[in-house]
Amino acid sequence: MQEIKQLIPHREPFLFVDKLEKCDEDEIIGSHTFSADEFFFPGHFPDYPVVPGVILVETMAQCGGAGIRQLGKLGDDALFFLAAVDKTKFRRQVRPEETVRLEIKNLRVTPRMIKQSGKALVGDEVAAEAEWMCVVGSST
Repeated sequence: MQEIKQLIPHREPFLFVDKLEKCDEDEIIGSHTFSADEFFFPGHFPDYPVVPGVILVETMAQCGGAGIRQLGKLGDDALFFLAAVDKTKFRRQVRPEETVRLEIKNLRVTPRMIKQSGKALVGDEVAAEAEWMCVVGSST
């Protein structure tokens, strides 16, 4: 599999996918470990650091986009932008140094739109789940 930075334009401190484990037409599986020095932990929250829910949604969307690019579904100059988030639920807190396994389902993929659903898990526990849609644009 290609390195994540070859697949999506995100960079530190806003890159939340470490690796892809599986990419096929139906499912994308990846992971990310949230290190203790993530930029958001000092403010969310100083005495009890927790990954913000919106970051978990972003993490799932980045994994889904990386998988779609790995599958060759997007052109080299394509960018994808989060346009809608639905059916979002947060079920478990994610703390520093925990690894999140991302299980993404492709619901619909066209040259102009990506619709996916996913779960972020810590071990066997679901931390977050959501459906989202990204619009596909061009960087040129």
